[in-house]
Amino acid sequence: MDSLRDIMAHREKPESPELVAIKRYVDEHFHTPIQVAVNGNTIIITAPSAALANTLRLQTNKIKTECRIEKRLMFRIG
Repeated sequence: MDSLRDIMAHREKPESPELVAIKRYVDEHFHTPIQVAVNGNTIIITAPSAALANTLRLQTNKIKTECRIEKRLMFRIG
């Protein structure tokens, strides 16, 4: 029988609507999967290439407007 800790460790956490909106935006425009995480008042977007990360950084205002984001966006390469 699994312990409560094991069950909670393997449980999927629901993503917030803003994270889903950012993933959908990048998928629709660039057809590339990204990783998105929230750290306090910052949304961290990890792109697989420097070119994509820079392109997204240049479109920060458009992303915030279309995805209705109030938080700060930070871009990483990973």
